[in-house]
Amino acid sequence: MVNNPLEGSNMRHVLTEEYLRESIAAVLESAGLPEIVQAGHPTLRARALPFTGQVSDTDLARLIEIMRATMHAAPGVGLAAPQLGIPLQLAVIEDMFEVSAENATARQREPLEPFTLINPRYTPLGTELAAHYEGCLSMTGWQAVVERPSAVELKYDDVHGTAQTRQFSGWQARIVQHESDHLFGTLYIDKAHTRSLASNAQYSQHWANPDILAAREGLGF
Repeated sequence: MVNNPLEGSNMRHVLTEEYLRESIAAVLESAGLPEIVQAGHPTLRARALPFTGQVSDTDLARLIEIMRATMHAAPGVGLAAPQLGIPLQLAVIEDMFEVSAENATARQREPLEPFTLINPRYTPLGTELAAHYEGCLSMTGWQAVVERPSAVELKYDDVHGTAQTRQFSGWQARIVQHESDHLFGTLYIDKAHTRSLASNAQYSQHWANPDILAAREGLGF
């Protein structure tokens, strides 16, 4: 039996306010867009620190701008601060990609205007679940099917520190859950049907359908 990596010194280190300030400064002072860290980086497995005003409003706005630019460049529909090595409960979300009508219907995918999540918590609405392939900018090159609540209620603070409550369904609910999970040390693979795991190339060749029926039959999950 191996030791639990969450008990290591690296994990304790990333949970300090000093490390938080240093990691934010590194991103703010970077000449270009920061690197998106990959699975195995300790920050991705830490419960991020709540935002309690550790940086000024100006620096917070700059950080959010950098995060959004990094998300666009990737490209992706969401990015959490831990994906930049910052253990802070902060994420940006936006889904304005054009998709086919068939895809939009099967996945209940509607445009999602950009917004920022600070200290978010979500709870399922009802018992209905939906299963679809997901990818992650911190697990480049892979996708897997994740079953999630079809609708959630999200409580979070906006950039002005005002408490907000919103409800999401379909693909929007999936994005909200995926990014919020990042802030508590959870990657999508933790919740995935591992038999569905596919490289991007194999996904594109065999399973890139609006639904997962063929993948479920072909991969046996």
